[in-house]
Amino acid sequence: MRHVQRPQVPPQQSPGYDAPPGYESIPAQAPPYDSGYNTGQVYGTPGGGGPRRPGTGPGRPPGPAPDWRRRIKIGSIVALVVILATTIGTYFWADGKMRREVDLAKVIDRPKEGDCTTYLIVGSDSREGMSAEEKQKLHTGSAEGKRTDSMMILASCSSGNTMISLPRDSDVEIPAFVGSESGKRFEAQGRRVKLNAAYAEDGPELLVRTVEHNTGLRIDHYAEIGFAGFANIVDALGGVELDIPKAFKDKKSGADFQAGKQTLDGEQALAFVRTRYAFAESDLARTKNQQKFLSALASQAATPGTILNPFALYPTLGAGLDTLIVDKDMSLFDLAEMFFAMKGISGGEGTSLNMPISGSRGANLVWDKAKVQQLVKEIQNDEKVTVTGK
Repeated sequence: MRHVQRPQVPPQQSPGYDAPPGYESIPAQAPPYDSGYNTGQVYGTPGGGGPRRPGTGPGRPPGPAPDWRRRIKIGSIVALVVILATTIGTYFWADGKMRREVDLAKVIDRPKEGDCTTYLIVGSDSREGMSAEEKQKLHTGSAEGKRTDSMMILASCSSGNTMISLPRDSDVEIPAFVGSESGKRFEAQGRRVKLNAAYAEDGPELLVRTVEHNTGLRIDHYAEIGFAGFANIVDALGGVELDIPKAFKDKKSGADFQAGKQTLDGEQALAFVRTRYAFAESDLARTKNQQKFLSALASQAATPGTILNPFALYPTLGAGLDTLIVDKDMSLFDLAEMFFAMKGISGGEGTSLNMPISGSRGANLVWDKAKVQQLVKEIQNDEKVTVTGK
């Protein structure tokens, strides 16, 4: 095949270059004028766009874009660590403030354990730490020592929670017991007394022993709070809302309430739960009010608005734990379970009643033995409570 030689394309000519024969001369082109306005270029900043970010410019590559996923991940980890550290710190702080002063190991001849967790909740008339002005304000008087002002059994069960008020005028037998201080055994003498006399005679341990002996129900935990602690908790919560169905007054407790919904402060709350002389059935009516108020208190305390708010949680815990006396085996989890069980009752997830009464012996209230036995059996077996009481 015949080889054909193609003419080569000459390079771009510079000004003044004479093209060889057969080619046209290509005139030199001047670059078009660029004012810089079309590209956003500003005088003094080649390439336009205004001042550059640090680390950029001629010869320097732009920095990497922010990794928001990594930042969010790190932020989440930091927040989780802070929450965890705060939670652990709060737990140990609160746990260290609990007054574990009651030794249930000293209680003898105990009933068998049941399927529910049972608490004996006691309100005492202790005036510990109160000034003369506070005693006058809260209408507590100035009696020395302390006595039980209210007593309740709270059974936390999977079948439903039950709160049973024990009238302090209940007719009970003092059984054989071991002295909490002396360690000496005292034999049973068949003495029948009012229930609050057991506490006055030898404190919480004998009270637990007496309740267990007369009911047949084992008490797992004990919790007691005095006048000042009760009022301080209510004030720390900012008051407790309550619906009072009927107006009443009582000079001895300082109660003076109108009917309807209202928010009670610490002073008013204490007067409400202590009032007995304004009612015909003084002790039984008072125990109903105590149940109602404690359920409302627990319902307000065990809410996210209190638990998740440190400005509400710490004052409430501080006010309560400083004066709350519990047994040596009580943990913060047990205490929380107690409050949530009371809250459940106020929300309709349980039953509240007075210990069934069949009559009286003098000024003492006699329990209905058949109903008490049925009530105890239902709680021990974690069955729905069907027993009722006034």
